[in-house]
Amino acid sequence: MRYVAAYLLAVLGGNTSPSIKDIKAILGSVGIEAEDERLNKVISELNGKNINEVMNSGLSKLASVPAGGAVAVTAVAAAAPVAAAAGAAPVVAEEKKEEKKDESEESDEDMGFGLFD
Repeated sequence: MRYVAAYLLAVLGGNTSPSIKDIKAILGSVGIEAEDERLNKVISELNGKNINEVMNSGLSKLASVPAGGAVAVTAVAAAAPVAAAAGAAPVVAEEKKEEKKDESEESDEDMGFGLFD
């Protein structure tokens, strides 16, 4: 992915056909050492193609991929009016307040030391 990102940065910078040297320079500027095999693969696949067309063809393929998160959002959105009508909204607000209180107590207990410090 980093090779494709570097290629796209070169194209965005005005270089319509980036070379291996160009991409290595971009990756090297952020401390990444490029692998020649992968870099050659990216260059060979994208060289001579209009990058906007490549991206648009990829977006059309993503349109058919199910996201998975939409079901949960729909269920929550459908349940919200029912919960509000039943008077459950104040209970939810009280639970949030309790959670915030617990977090502050926990941070006092560890005396500023975390697990990975």
